[in-house]
Amino acid sequence: MASAPALRLDGLTRRFDTVTAVDHLDLEVPAGSVFGFLGPNGAGKTTTIRLALGLLEPTAGRAEVLGRDVATDGDAVRRACGVLLEHTGLYERLSAVDNLEFYARLWRMPDDARRARIRELLEHFGLADRQRELVATWSRGMKQKLALARALLHRPAMVFLDEPTAGLDPVAAASLRSDVLELARREGVTAFITTHNLDEAERTCDAVRVIRAGRLIAQGSPAALRARGGRQIVTVRGARFGGAVGVLRARPEVERVEQSDGRLEIELKSEVPVAPLVRLLVDHGADVEEVHKGAASLEEAFLALLDENGDGAG
Repeated sequence: MASAPALRLDGLTRRFDTVTAVDHLDLEVPAGSVFGFLGPNGAGKTTTIRLALGLLEPTAGRAEVLGRDVATDGDAVRRACGVLLEHTGLYERLSAVDNLEFYARLWRMPDDARRARIRELLEHFGLADRQRELVATWSRGMKQKLALARALLHRPAMVFLDEPTAGLDPVAAASLRSDVLELARREGVTAFITTHNLDEAERTCDAVRVIRAGRLIAQGSPAALRARGGRQIVTVRGARFGGAVGVLRARPEVERVEQSDGRLEIELKSEVPVAPLVRLLVDHGADVEEVHKGAASLEEAFLALLDENGDGAG
């Protein structure tokens, strides 16, 4: 028997005056998964988290987290979850260890468990050597790691991370993604991650949902969403392509052909066999050395989905 989802949203709706931020959203997040909630800025991602935690009241619909109805059991939901929203919640005039001590005492963690958990998290995030420094002196990446440690301090069953790598440099973002994945797998935490960073979603998430203007427009694994992008990219390496480029561009299944030194990139409109195209190249005098066919990137599929459903603004 399948386990109950960690998060279930049924017709969840939130309106602000004339703006509908979340529009009849139906959603299930499997327990133990790393779940990506994608959408452009203003799509309704943060509002969805606030509704799921009972920080906002819905206009209509309901949210259930870890088997609890948020409307009637919101305090228990918030106690069972960890949260990292747009603000880190850190006290920058305190040291890292003092920040975690403060929050652990708020969670009423026993002394031995509190000290062990703080030590474990500081070591896991690579912060132990600088734990006595004031947080104000730290880089944004280090502060974000400490904020994530704060969210995970009380061993929550589910953690909500709102744009966790926003503003980080690529190295810091990659390190934080790795930390999230390792802890989620090791501790069995369900992670709900909002982002508009497609690379982050593809590298981190088991499943993805795409939201635009408060409405769910696509769902599936990153691979399934790439496939929904429809177009295939064929890369051909070799020489003497010139005679075939014009012929390729005239083919009905070909969307685009780009040529550079020793390389030809062919974008197809849909899934079609590649062999006839390779044969066409050879027949027109090309020397083909290598052919690679790949699906559209998640970013390309994401942009195509937004294009299908409007421009994603708002």
